Amino acid sequence: MSTNAFMEFLRPHRSVPKTPWTASGRWDLNPLRIFILFTALFTFGLGDAFLIQSNIGNTPWSVLAQGISNNLNITMGWSTFWISAVVLLAWIPLREKPGFGTISNLVIIAVAIQVGVSFIPIQKGFFTGVVFALLGIGMVGVATSFYITCGLGSGPRDGLMTAIHNRTGVRVGRVRLGIELTVVALGALLGGKVGLGTLLFAALIGQSIAIALGVVARLTSR
Repeated sequence: MSTNAFMEFLRPHRSVPKTPWTASGRWDLNPLRIFILFTALFTFGLGDAFLIQSNIGNTPWSVLAQGISNNLNITMGWSTFWISAVVLLAWIPLREKPGFGTISNLVIIAVAIQVGVSFIPIQKGFFTGVVFALLGIGMVGVATSFYITCGLGSGPRDGLMTAIHNRTGVRVGRVRLGIELTVVALGALLGGKVGLGTLLFAALIGQSIAIALGVVARLTSR
C-alpha cells in the first residue's frame, strides 16, 4: 500500500457509519452484535486502565473514579461502576432511555478497568508513561468506534451529555466540555491524578475516534 493510499485509509470520518452489525433498535440483539459490543467495551476499559497505569494523568472520569476510590477505599472498578450507576439515575428526570449497550457499558467497562489496573504494571518513567497513555487513547478510540456502531444505546456518560443537550438546547460540545471540566475538578479535589495524560486524552481522543470510524467505514463498505 502506498503512503497516499495508507493516509486515505486513515482519513477521519465525520459521522457514525452504518455497518453490517448496526442494530435497528436499542434492544435488537444477535450473537455477532453482542460479541462486537462486549469486545469493544472490554477493550475500552483496558484502554482506560493503560491511561491510569501510565501514571501521568487519567481520563477525566477516571480522575473522579480514582479520587472516590482513594477516599472510600474501594477498587477503581467499583468506583467506576457506582459513578456510572449514579449518572444513569440522572437520566430519569432528563427522560433519556437506556438500551442494551447502556447496561453493558455500565458493567463491562468497570470490570475491564479493574482487570487492567490489577495486571498492567504502573509506570515509573515519563517516556513509558507517555507510551502507555497514547496506547490507551488509541484503544479507547478504536473501541468507541465499534461500540457506537452497534447502535444499542449510548453509555451512561454519553447519554447524560445528549440528554442535557436535548433538554436545554446548549451545543453538545459545550455540554461535554462543562461535564468534563466539572468531573476533572471534583476528581482533582478528591485526589485523582491529573496531568499530561489528561491533556493528551482531551486533545487526541476525538481524532482517535474519528480515524477509527473512518477505518471501520472503509472496511465495511468493501
